[in-house]
Amino acid sequence: MAIEIVAMHMSDGIVNARTSVAFGVIAVAALGFCALRARDELDERTVPLAGLVAAFIFAVQMVNFPILPGVSGHLLGGALAAILVGPYTGALCIAIVLVVQSLLFADGGVSALGTNITNMALIGVATGYATAVALYRLLRRREGTSTLGFVAFVAALVGTVCASMGFVIEYAIGGAATTSVGAVAAYLLGTHALIGIGEGVITALTVTAVARVRPDLVYVMRRRRTEVAA
Repeated sequence: MAIEIVAMHMSDGIVNARTSVAFGVIAVAALGFCALRARDELDERTVPLAGLVAAFIFAVQMVNFPILPGVSGHLLGGALAAILVGPYTGALCIAIVLVVQSLLFADGGVSALGTNITNMALIGVATGYATAVALYRLLRRREGTSTLGFVAFVAALVGTVCASMGFVIEYAIGGAATTSVGAVAAYLLGTHALIGIGEGVITALTVTAVARVRPDLVYVMRRRRTEVAA
């Protein structure tokens, strides 16, 4: 199993051309919708933060951390982006990072760009954000940076595992390799559960650091306060 799969950056040829094109169309349509909805999340304060989030995720994704012998992972950033700048803006940030990495650094295949965006920018962001919002509501009486850190950790872990399952679905639809779907699913779930722990730690530390200095810039906190005020 290639390390590129473990790190969630699919290379060219892992799924067939028909599947790559189909998910490319899905990614373009979804990002177009995100671009329309992101206008509701952005203002003069958060536009610079969105740029910083994209730059931070791009930089941190270049650093791999060991998981198992021969297996390494890196930050996906979906939950981190969603918690800080919102799900629609977060999806756009991750997508921009993936496009730059693919075209300029050959990190992830060009033909696999649609599948990579679907997995990391759409599934990872959406599931990470949904988990964060649900937990934050559940723990609403314990607001604070420690609670936010716990929420961020769990959201990042869930988002990472769900993003890996996106690959399993794509491979089941049009996998071009001979490895069975069951073997791919077991391998990815196991490794990404471990990668998700590293993702969770990085996400929790980053989000709490921002919250201590500028809590007004953390999207889930602003959203929660708006709901309470209403």
